[in-house]
Amino acid sequence: MKAIGLHQYRGPEVLHAIELPTPRPASGQVRIKVCAAGINPVDEMLRTGALATWYGDTPRPYVPGMDVAGIIDAIGPDMPPESGMAVGQPVVGIVDNFGSVGGYSEYVCLPAPSVMPIPAGVTFAPAASFLMNALTARNALDHLALPRGASILVTGAAGAVGAYTMALANAEGLKTVAVASAEDEDFLRQRGATHVVGRGERLSERIRERVHEGVDAIVDAAGIRRDVVGAVRDGGTIINLRPEPDETLERGIVTRFVNVRDHATDHAAIARLGQQVSEGLLPLRVAAIFPASEAVAAHRRFDAGKLRGRIVLDFEQSGL
Repeated sequence: MKAIGLHQYRGPEVLHAIELPTPRPASGQVRIKVCAAGINPVDEMLRTGALATWYGDTPRPYVPGMDVAGIIDAIGPDMPPESGMAVGQPVVGIVDNFGSVGGYSEYVCLPAPSVMPIPAGVTFAPAASFLMNALTARNALDHLALPRGASILVTGAAGAVGAYTMALANAEGLKTVAVASAEDEDFLRQRGATHVVGRGERLSERIRERVHEGVDAIVDAAGIRRDVVGAVRDGGTIINLRPEPDETLERGIVTRFVNVRDHATDHAAIARLGQQVSEGLLPLRVAAIFPASEAVAAHRRFDAGKLRGRIVLDFEQSGL
């Protein structure tokens, strides 16, 4: 099968078409013929070498990609009937990618709990744009376990993870404070933002002007902890989405890294997120679609930033 991978770390130009053996589903797995694969920040981290220590001496090539949508074309042995998996079924899946196993592939085998039916009325490209990000938001909120009425600050609130965190937090009765550009305020108000604060100087002070006692927790989707730590109440929590050691900061504030991979087989959470897409709670936003053969151009656009939504690779018209 064809895939998009890399043999060395650097810029988008290291991505290229590679040939890999077509995988066979093991016990409890399904094989998906990939129709679309989303591009996420972790893909850029893999490409640039930010995950080099984790990958260690794993044989190359490395294939990025954690978000896929496609069609089940084979089912492994011992699949329980209650799984509901069937050949020909359109599905969405999250890939715990590592080494040469990744979503930028014509075929990928996944554990059945990592897969759910594609939400009704959704086509493959938008279906490949949300699951990893929504599950990251779900993971962060579950870790915090804040009671109704508590306050949460979300940085990068108009981005994929940020917007899903805002929507889910609002649905659970939390008071939400969004850090984002003024141009995104209307969108974030629709996601339930109680306050929207623009980035810039004196950010913590300006947040405190809205929430005098300080917020109970932060989901730092933008990676700007130093700019917002002053906005957290004593003993509050900051959730980091990029790998870094947990710490205890001044005033008893703690930082915690949450890893979406820990929930890649949490089928109950995955299925619920799909239902919330169907209900309209979680918006599907696709910034651009590129044929898989244009992965280099797609990553260059990703690196340019200022996206509202995910870039998706089209494997149906891949040109590989």
